[in-house]
Amino acid sequence: MPDNELAGEMFLFTHTGTAPVDNPRPEAALVERVRAGDEMAFAELYRKFAPLVHGVVLARVPYDEVQDIVQEVFIAAYKNIGKLRETEKVGAWLASIARNLATEYYRRSKPTDELTDDIRGVKDRRNEAAEVMAAIRCLPESYRETLVLRLVEGMSGNEIAERTGMRPDSVRVNLHRGMDMLRKNLGISAAKK
Repeated sequence: MPDNELAGEMFLFTHTGTAPVDNPRPEAALVERVRAGDEMAFAELYRKFAPLVHGVVLARVPYDEVQDIVQEVFIAAYKNIGKLRETEKVGAWLASIARNLATEYYRRSKPTDELTDDIRGVKDRRNEAAEVMAAIRCLPESYRETLVLRLVEGMSGNEIAERTGMRPDSVRVNLHRGMDMLRKNLGISAAKK
């Protein structure tokens, strides 16, 4: 079919002035399926948002506690999904639950002594990762979360914005400023970028 005929065919599907079609975001449809009892939909929701929740929690609590809290987040979400008003904002809702449970972790945890680095078998690489995570945790919350989601969870700026409900420009600014602050905290000069 010549291009001009194809273009003419395409105009058959253009907007004709009728009321706009309400096309909900895929997240909203996924939430509705979960509410209807579709267990596979909840598994899909978990797969899609687990990196987001993991990153939010990792930015706040020790690594050894992260997976348990991630599970708690999804249990709480499953129990309360009927209360979610704006289904298209499920990512922001899950991030909020994650923040709250991470805060709760510190309320209920008992003080413990940390192990020192002189224990045998501790690898330098693990120490470096712990040092970087400690430096990230010292940053303001907005920078801390976006950096963990980008650097640890491997999410793109657009994915972070989409899943957290933030504007892409805000994510970009948070990542840029957060990286600058992280470099300063780690003693990395701008020349070594």
